Amino acid sequence: MSDVLLGEILSLGMFAAACGVLLLGFPVAFSLAGTALAFALIGDAVGIFDMRLLGGLASRYFGVMANEVLVAVPLFVFMGVMLERSGIAEQLLETMGLVMRRVRGGLAISVTLVGMLLAASTGIVGATVVTMGLLSLPTMLKAGYDPKLACGTICASGTLGQVIPPSIALVILGDIMQGANTQAQLAMGNFAPAPVSVVDLFAGAMLPGLCLVALYIAWIFTVASFRPAAAPPMQAQDDVALATKVLGALVPPALLITAVLGSILAGLATPTESAAVGAVGATVLAIARRRFGLEVLRHVMRSTTKISSMVFVILLGASVFSLVFRGLGGEEIVHDVLSGLPGGALGAMIVVMALMFVLGFFLDFIEIVFVVVPIVGPVLLQMGLDPIWLGVMIAVNLQTSFLTPPFGFALFYLRGVAPPEVKTTDIYLGIAPFVVIQLVGLAVVASFPPLATWLPSVIFD
Repeated sequence: MSDVLLGEILSLGMFAAACGVLLLGFPVAFSLAGTALAFALIGDAVGIFDMRLLGGLASRYFGVMANEVLVAVPLFVFMGVMLERSGIAEQLLETMGLVMRRVRGGLAISVTLVGMLLAASTGIVGATVVTMGLLSLPTMLKAGYDPKLACGTICASGTLGQVIPPSIALVILGDIMQGANTQAQLAMGNFAPAPVSVVDLFAGAMLPGLCLVALYIAWIFTVASFRPAAAPPMQAQDDVALATKVLGALVPPALLITAVLGSILAGLATPTESAAVGAVGATVLAIARRRFGLEVLRHVMRSTTKISSMVFVILLGASVFSLVFRGLGGEEIVHDVLSGLPGGALGAMIVVMALMFVLGFFLDFIEIVFVVVPIVGPVLLQMGLDPIWLGVMIAVNLQTSFLTPPFGFALFYLRGVAPPEVKTTDIYLGIAPFVVIQLVGLAVVASFPPLATWLPSVIFD
């Protein structure tokens, strides 16, 4: 057996072994790094891997620590956790429920709109799903909603923070796509490639994210029209102070979204600078709502440290994995397989999207982005795909990783706060139509690439 063939077999075996170890429940970062080191030793023993390649890890880790873009991650996490503690979600849900109370299916539509607003101001799936589950699920059940529709709406709306900017996931994906695009351009002989930034991905994800919101609302309206008992209107109530409540609920998050996202898209601030503005703004909102104190700050700092540490430790473990994978020749087999598929770039794109969708049943967004995108991204970009469109396609696709059983985290979050009368089957069956809607949204973005590329071209050109 030739060394090349043996290296390719080991690289594929390493990928399969890493997935198996992750399914056993071991910590992600240590699973990736440990599996990679084990296969590096095997490769060294049979003479097809040079252990000196691991010496490159120091420069990779230094690059991560010196990457200014990634500083935005803990700042956006701080902003999201602080907003969750400030009570902004409660006021939004209450107010939007009053606004939509006479509309059939209005309560579910208001949950979707609140999910959109929270996505644009927090971007943390767990906090959004738990908060809306605690506040809106009992209200929807009391109003006579079908438990499956109520659970599906809450889970799907809570995951919009993965696609609608500013999003932690888009920050991470944007940084990975930037490296993949540079690698692809250098491989094609372009030594002065046009940069692909997180800001480009933020702008590109805006319209697809809003399209998903529109598809969710269209589905809710359809269910309410054909099955009125599943989504009845709330009892009409007179509220002369409704306008004041609406302004009080919408103006603070609207100002924060404008300050954070508007400053990025207008070119007034980098994502890191705007994330700092968002963290300060969220703290000011908490103070204004009298929700700020030493205990709140302690909770926010602990949560921020825990989430940020998890993200960066996974990034370091994934660096070991990708380095060993390339050292064993895995990148070449990926390039050969994708290049040899029928349909060219389109066929390769369909296969990669299908692979990511299936992996989303077992792995979460961050794991797939850190492991898969650095491997397939350069190959797809060398085939002529637009990097912004590809990044948005990946983001929309991997949003489903929070929704698909058996390991969809949004399902677990809602199960943990749902009333006892809500069955686990209600949650799983309720999310099924929204997963289909997600795939429809992915097909729409695939069929109309300008949805992802038009806004960045208008803003930045």
